[in-house]
Amino acid sequence: MVMIGQIVIGGLNGIVWGLILALITIGLTLILSMDIPNVAHGELYMIGAVIGYFAIDYLGFFWIGLLIAMFTVALIGMGIERGVLRTIEKDPIRILIATFGLIFVFQHVALLTFGGAPRRIDPPMTASFSIFGFHYPLYRIFVALISVIVLLGLYLFLYRTKFGLWIRASTQNRDMAMAMGIPVNAIFMWTFALGAALASVGGVLSSPIIAIEYSMGLEMTVLAFIIVIIGGIGSLKGTLIGAILIGELEGISSALLNPTIARMISLIVLVIVLIARPRGLFSK
Repeated sequence: MVMIGQIVIGGLNGIVWGLILALITIGLTLILSMDIPNVAHGELYMIGAVIGYFAIDYLGFFWIGLLIAMFTVALIGMGIERGVLRTIEKDPIRILIATFGLIFVFQHVALLTFGGAPRRIDPPMTASFSIFGFHYPLYRIFVALISVIVLLGLYLFLYRTKFGLWIRASTQNRDMAMAMGIPVNAIFMWTFALGAALASVGGVLSSPIIAIEYSMGLEMTVLAFIIVIIGGIGSLKGTLIGAILIGELEGISSALLNPTIARMISLIVLVIVLIARPRGLFSK
């Protein structure tokens, strides 16, 4: 019975973590679809968590802090796209170098302002419910619901609005989109901002669950690229499924084994997928 309870708890944790990963990695997929290999995407997740921590600590309201972090990181994303990447947009190698440099910039800014000691954000709710003899935080269920709502809203935005159509057209064929009068440069800026905002939302929502530290972005970048590669670069559906798959694998594995082995299992899955389908499960 204890083992069954551990598996169930691990499965629930996997769903919650998988949905958080989906927010972060779908943001990365949107950015990659613009041919921007942003290896600093995990730092946007980290900066979102740090800004959320300070905003929530100062204001005392979790959800207001979440919104402040989301809009602030979106503005940072716009600044990165306009001020750093726009001038080198046709050179993927220089983009890689520039975004790699941004990793150190964000980490040192966080280290100077936030410090090196891990911290957590207090959850906005402390209630829990019992399942198989274990107490499970209600906040995690709420995080899953919020993540689903955000993902559904993103789907409706991308597939049911004119601006979403412009985003899809611009990322699929930039020259054709420009010929049709779509403001591609502005679309790319707003798309980067959207991807950054999604990463920050994931950062704040996960902060009551995992500790915030200045180096957490690098690990998230690696995990995000694992998920994107498994799902298929450019595939939003593949990214979502890949995030849930990795979340479940790591959730159950962590409950039965330990987090280190859980991450090793994720890497093994990546290798298997690359051998079977080198372009990912749902490559475009």
